[in-house]
Amino acid sequence: MYLLGMSILNQKTLKKEVKFEGIGLHTGKKATMTVLPSGPNTGISFKRIDLKKNNIVLPNIYNVSNATLCTTISNENGVSISTIEHLMGALFGLGVDNAIIEINSKEVPIMDGSAKLFVEKFLDIGFDTSETPIKLIKINNKVSIEEGTKYISIGKSNVSLDIDFEIQYSNSLIGNQQNKINVYEDDLSNIYNSRTFCLYEDIEKLRNMGLAKGGSLDNAIVVKNKEILNKEKLRNKLEFVNHKILDCMGDLYLSGYKIVGSIKCSQGGHSLTNKLLRKVFAEKRNFSVFEIKEKTLPHTYIDKSILKSIA
Repeated sequence: MYLLGMSILNQKTLKKEVKFEGIGLHTGKKATMTVLPSGPNTGISFKRIDLKKNNIVLPNIYNVSNATLCTTISNENGVSISTIEHLMGALFGLGVDNAIIEINSKEVPIMDGSAKLFVEKFLDIGFDTSETPIKLIKINNKVSIEEGTKYISIGKSNVSLDIDFEIQYSNSLIGNQQNKINVYEDDLSNIYNSRTFCLYEDIEKLRNMGLAKGGSLDNAIVVKNKEILNKEKLRNKLEFVNHKILDCMGDLYLSGYKIVGSIKCSQGGHSLTNKLLRKVFAEKRNFSVFEIKEKTLPHTYIDKSILKSIA
């Protein structure tokens, strides 16, 4: 079980560095990535160690340069890092506020297609908690975006981040799936463990687009008609929609802070989540940024009486 979240309300980083090696899902290139501890208020940052200059890329909503089938961030010099969403989802769910991610390629390794291996290694090495309180964003006004059959909204919540996600596929094996989670209270095991997926008939199209060059049955669920081609079948009965929730968590962390709000999404993805966050932050009345004053407090007791506005 991964019940960590916001139970400790001071900023957290890793106890020591942790290394990952693997292949990029879309580039097909091998990558070595090291996630290192970082001090309070430094946030999450990526460093392309294969480049000697202009190699820092910050994961924030305005640095998203492409959201086609993965989230790609770029700096002002055009240096990019792609497929960051599973790693960011793991850091978000585990409450890691500060870390430096060094990588020798332009794509985060896909590992097994989920966040499972990231989470297991982070839990194995443990965390250091600082004396610096966390900051969080509280949604004040409902904001929504609709694009054809796709919809996403974020509204108020008293103490939690709820994600209510729905997918609709004509493929009968995937079909319609819906799940709702509370990011800070629920056991997120099934979210972290859920793998990326695609339809067999879409593989050639993806390859023609220059994508999925590193895709295989080791890092993605492939569905052909009513059959899952992978030896390992579904890890949980809602694995398809649960993976979309993992993606959503990772993309939400590009806000830079924990969020107190309620998300509803139907058939959305990376692009729609990014557009929603940009719309939220376009007007200051939509949100407030708060700093928690108490060192340790069950987050269910958070209310405005113990929050100090820094907005």
